[in-house]
Amino acid sequence: MSAHKLVGLAGSFNRPSKTFALVENIAGLAGERYGFKNTIYDLTDVGPSLGQALRRDELDNRAKEIIDDIVNADVLVVGAPTYKGSYPGLFKHLIDLIDPHELRAKPIVITATGGGDRHALMVEHQLRPLFGFFMSHTLPTAVYASDRDFTDYRVSSEPLSKRIDEVIGELAAFFPSRNQALIAAE
Repeated sequence: MSAHKLVGLAGSFNRPSKTFALVENIAGLAGERYGFKNTIYDLTDVGPSLGQALRRDELDNRAKEIIDDIVNADVLVVGAPTYKGSYPGLFKHLIDLIDPHELRAKPIVITATGGGDRHALMVEHQLRPLFGFFMSHTLPTAVYASDRDFTDYRVSSEPLSKRIDEVIGELAAFFPSRNQALIAAE
């Protein structure tokens, strides 16, 4: 069985980043459970051509490769920091450079981070409709994490860990044979 490809995208430039840490945590656990080959990017990886490109063909080669990785992934884990109640503009611009049919029917774990609870619905009010437009399969459990869910840029809260476990379990609907094979091997 060849490895399915999981691509994580953290819509942040910050390093270190709680958003990147959350995406990395979910991707790592999903990779362990389903045997995915993981690659994780943030907006710094995409690079400066993102802000200058009006069309995908205006991106530099590295940014084009990252978009190709995103659209060719078997599953995505997408995370965005919350800025003024929504995702950052350059994160949205990156998504705008993807043709809607390229994410059709793709399973996507949606996540977001923010300073406190008042941004918790960002995943439902901003990210779910965004990927709904692409006709992607956003998994039922969305994961929001606030500052208190991390210690030194690591997931450290039990409620957050439980939500992450829930969404990883939901991936079995898309990868049932891989899940069963790995459970049987344990």
